[in-house]
Amino acid sequence: MRNGIIIVDHGSRRDESNRMLERVAELFGQRFHERYDIVEPAHMELAEPSIATAYARCVERGATRVVVCPFFLGPGKHWTQDIPALTAAAAAKFPGTRYHVAQTLGIDDLILDLLDKRASHCVGHEFICEVCRGTNRSGECADAGADAECAKAAPVVGAVAL
Repeated sequence: MRNGIIIVDHGSRRDESNRMLERVAELFGQRFHERYDIVEPAHMELAEPSIATAYARCVERGATRVVVCPFFLGPGKHWTQDIPALTAAAAAKFPGTRYHVAQTLGIDDLILDLLDKRASHCVGHEFICEVCRGTNRSGECADAGADAECAKAAPVVGAVAL
């Protein structure tokens, strides 16, 4: 029995956000290739690959069991209803396969460490770093006492790995 892993997020109208999840799946597959040689990204809605597409790819690559890992923090409606329903519909097309929807990321020491890493980066760069400089995320507009036009004019810059 081969296991497939699907890492699923909500999906976005922003290509940059969708590509980030696809990169997460790629990196996960590289890091844990000895344990999981079949890893596919999926977006719950708004973008491809969908859960159905990812499930089919897992099966095509030889998976008979599929773990769907939500890239969500909390156990909301998407985890309790939407992702299981979409996964069940995908699995129905492949008799002889089994699936399980894993827990959300939740509260974990690793999440706390990541939050500390992000906050420390902001503090360590005096609240103005290469990720947010010149955007409405940096607070520069508010610090300068500028009007709302400053915040609107600030470009939206994608996050980078810190």
